[in-house]
Amino acid sequence: MSILTLIIKREFIAKVRNKSFIVMTFLSPLLFVAIGVLITYLSSLKADQKLIAIHDETGQFAAEFQSDEETKFVDHSSTSLQTLRDSLQSEFFEAILHIPKDAFTSNPVTKINYISNDSPGLLFIANIEDVISKKQTQQNYIQSGLDTAAIKNASAEVNIALAKATGEQSVKGLNEIKVAIGGAFGYLIMMFIIIYGNMVMRSVIEEKTNRIVEIIISSVTPFRLMMGKIIGTSLAGLLQFLIWAILGIALMFIATSVLGVNVGQQPGMSEEIAHASQDVSTLQLYLAEIWSLPVGTMLASFLIFFVGGYFLYSSIYAAIGAAVDNETDSQQFMLPILMPLILGVYIGIFTVINNPHGDVATVFSLIPFTSPIVMLMRIPFGVPIWQIVLSIVLLFGTFFLVVWFAARIYRVGILMYGKKPTYRELYKWLKY
Repeated sequence: MSILTLIIKREFIAKVRNKSFIVMTFLSPLLFVAIGVLITYLSSLKADQKLIAIHDETGQFAAEFQSDEETKFVDHSSTSLQTLRDSLQSEFFEAILHIPKDAFTSNPVTKINYISNDSPGLLFIANIEDVISKKQTQQNYIQSGLDTAAIKNASAEVNIALAKATGEQSVKGLNEIKVAIGGAFGYLIMMFIIIYGNMVMRSVIEEKTNRIVEIIISSVTPFRLMMGKIIGTSLAGLLQFLIWAILGIALMFIATSVLGVNVGQQPGMSEEIAHASQDVSTLQLYLAEIWSLPVGTMLASFLIFFVGGYFLYSSIYAAIGAAVDNETDSQQFMLPILMPLILGVYIGIFTVINNPHGDVATVFSLIPFTSPIVMLMRIPFGVPIWQIVLSIVLLFGTFFLVVWFAARIYRVGILMYGKKPTYRELYKWLKY
């Protein structure tokens, strides 16, 4: 058995036998399922109904506001405004909607007041403005001698049907589904890198602090020791990740079937999605579109970018662990590691969804430090094979380059004690 294999085996066994590793492996799925059930339960609870007093001096708008489970509108136009303000101070009303007589003498209308102790939501105010605007617009039509019924009949409602060049029917919202699938893969990679990269760094710091590394380094090269830690930790992480997936699916199935938790449509889902879920033919189109995605390419790419991204960042984490004496000193080096990962997520969400084949999305899907996230978000949209191959080659090529630099830092830093490293100090170690 080679020395590298022994180091990998040692790191793997040390990780999986750790009590915290065992506890979190079986406790984490329970926590995730519990949080999911709690969120589902809380979203099903009805909020306290808010009481809104309407003081309409025009006498035309109070009847236009319809109460619902969350808000109750009460016409108090006959009550003085000062009395209503006093009731608001005693918190009898949530708010007062004051519509003065001269509110519509100017355009745009700015004299209507919503009086409350707490700031209302933007959507709530927008709905109130929409009710008043529609009613006043209708009044303006009547005053201008226009036939409101004719105007309503002349209004056109357009619903564009989507189709492919081959003549097949398509569906709306498919881009969002593709980004969600690719984003889930990219997010898993990012979380794995952060969690287990930190695990590699802590392992190096622990051995360095305990001076164990001085004995180990006498019989193994720093490069092999670093690679053994990276690979051994990654295998332990993959094992934990696999257990999480199995337990998570099993527990979610139990929660939905035995406990009877409804994890389907929640309040606030748009009418379009609700109608689509009820329409069997539309649902079949969505399923057909999802199955037509390059599933094989997505899964294979996920595994390759998963390994490449983790190895790339773990080598950096290992170098940082060798350079510092404790985790506190390592914080100054964390931002340069996290920034590309965060940038990849934002690029994927805000750029890929609008233009998956644009210059920005293409460039960042080739840059090794962001490609594990951005490329996985682009693949559901159909990426040329040469771009995927080029991205993989650049990723692993950068990994070998970073490993070479990290090994030079690791070789010197692993035996350095009592000195906080700076970027200038790290540069000297690279030249050493």
